[in-house]
Amino acid sequence: MRTNRKHTAALGTAVTAVLALALTACGGDGGGTKSAGPADNSASAEATVVAKDNAKDDAQGGTASDGATTGGSTDAVSSSTGKSKGGAANTGGSTSGATSGNTSDDYAYKHPCKSSDLSVRVYAREGSATQHVIEVNNTGTNSCGLSYFPRVSLGASNAKDHSGDILPLVPGGLGGAPAYPVKPKTAAIAVIDLNPGGGNGVTWVNELNVLADGDNMANAEQLNFPLGPDVKVGTPKLGLYRSTIADAVASMKQANTKS
Repeated sequence: MRTNRKHTAALGTAVTAVLALALTACGGDGGGTKSAGPADNSASAEATVVAKDNAKDDAQGGTASDGATTGGSTDAVSSSTGKSKGGAANTGGSTSGATSGNTSDDYAYKHPCKSSDLSVRVYAREGSATQHVIEVNNTGTNSCGLSYFPRVSLGASNAKDHSGDILPLVPGGLGGAPAYPVKPKTAAIAVIDLNPGGGNGVTWVNELNVLADGDNMANAEQLNFPLGPDVKVGTPKLGLYRSTIADAVASMKQANTKS
């Protein structure tokens, strides 16, 4: 009987040990192996959704910070996009997206800007009753060259003969680089003062005509910008292209030569 009891106790201990091993194999170290599959799948699915949402957000709003204008002002009183006499607005291409073209000044000197790669705006400069900003944006992928200043005239929109249009004074003694270089997604800025003296100028002018590159563009590429009511024009002054409005204003004040 004593031997049978010992045998029974040993057998019970062995069974207990086997059950413990079986439970350990099923449960592992707290269930890590069992939960790894569902947890990993869930994380993968969530990452996929986030990636898709981020891609969607980028596609809808990612270009907002890529817009183009170096030196452009957010304080514009009014603005307008010019139209040619044919009526087509010159809006140029998109200013969004990264550039991958040639952005060197040397390239710009040999490649005049094309109208199709430019977007031109004219708006009143805040803080001045007589000054307007001419903003020429390069919407292309390569740098390009402009004349030192835009070709500008002031006249009546309904006139059949524009030989009497008023031409502004421009800075004299020009020389140096063969063109004003404009990198992609940036702007060339010029400022014109319609009536620097503030006196009694002519009142029949209601249109500002702009040719972004007076050296290389055809007359047909000129754009026409309407001016507001009660405009008085007297000995207007136009500055050279610059990268900021402040620098363009300083250049305009040096205008002393007929254009």
